[in-house]
Amino acid sequence: MTTSTQPNPAQTPTASYVTLVAALTSMVALATDIMLPALDVIARDLGAPTANDAHAVVTVFFFGFAVGQLVVGPLSDTYGRRPVILVGFALFVLACLAATVTQNWWLLLVARALQGVAVAGPRVVVIAMVRDAYEGRAMARVMSIVMTVFILVPIIAPSLGQGLIWLGGWRASFVGLGLLACAAALWFALVQEETLAPEARRPFRAAILWTGTVEILRSRAAMGYTLGAGLIFGAFIAYLGSAQQIFAVVYDITDLFPLYFALAAVSLGAASILNARLVMTVGMRRMTWMAIVFVSLLSVGFALVTLTYAGIPPLWVFMAWLLGIVLGVGIIFANFNALAMEPLGHMAGLGAAFVGSFATLTALPLAALISQRFDGTITPLVAGFAILGTATMLVMLWATRGRPNAA
Repeated sequence: MTTSTQPNPAQTPTASYVTLVAALTSMVALATDIMLPALDVIARDLGAPTANDAHAVVTVFFFGFAVGQLVVGPLSDTYGRRPVILVGFALFVLACLAATVTQNWWLLLVARALQGVAVAGPRVVVIAMVRDAYEGRAMARVMSIVMTVFILVPIIAPSLGQGLIWLGGWRASFVGLGLLACAAALWFALVQEETLAPEARRPFRAAILWTGTVEILRSRAAMGYTLGAGLIFGAFIAYLGSAQQIFAVVYDITDLFPLYFALAAVSLGAASILNARLVMTVGMRRMTWMAIVFVSLLSVGFALVTLTYAGIPPLWVFMAWLLGIVLGVGIIFANFNALAMEPLGHMAGLGAAFVGSFATLTALPLAALISQRFDGTITPLVAGFAILGTATMLVMLWATRGRPNAA
């Protein structure tokens, strides 16, 4: 077994290590974005109650993801990172198989929820794996570089999903997803060693888990940044769930939807590159604060602009707003995890589980509320970003005791 992907905290992470981490963390985005072109078709074929219920294919996945994090994080603190990640991949592939063969809408949603539970291993435990070797700004820089590689997923995944639909219908999307998971699991198994030393492991006991959870709840920084992440994530999940409807219904864009979605994803990549270049000198808090203020003010202003267009501005105006929003959200996402995890290095597995689960469970009802209000205009989505962006600003002020610009 090679150690070529083993990080050295004193050095810049190797390209192979960053690419592997990006591949593992991208499974959540891949499992989401590859489905987007098929949402309406899946809902029609399997008899979803209403057209707006198509977004449930996304939201139940994230619900399972939130629940799964509560288990895999503590397990990885006890048994190590490698076995938990590999078991997660195995369960994910089985859930893909179940989704491929089902003929029932509700059973599909169950399979999607199981996919979310399973992918929590590769996604969340990898963050703990990175935290084993890096912390603070160094971790934020690693995650920013990872995001730069990760950005390829939302660029290519919808097009890949569209191609699979053309080849074999929407069920082929799940087959392709399972095969990609197998490839990522094999790569990880061959090259990545265990990062959690035996002496650093924590027994899997209720009392220890409770003590760790109470410590997290008492941490102003951990809770503040976790709640903030959940609020802005709620708006972003709403965008993912309603993007296909917005482009198809509002702007009559169907076959070219993957192209427009990819264009927005490029903005996310630009955010990651920008953050990776500046975070070590500017600081995580300052970068994050500027991004949150930008997202909030841009959305509040655009919400007023949409009123003059009855909720349907020209496509280029909507895309300009969307590119700006995704740029800001990319910077926020790159830093919020590192900020929340900063005081939790001694229990990185439980910390990553709590941060990811709490943020996702906070985001889901907010995302569902926004998505269900789709009315043939972009107004609900823009208002959602304006309200939740402003709320995130207030939460960060609380988390930093009124000093969000502190380096």
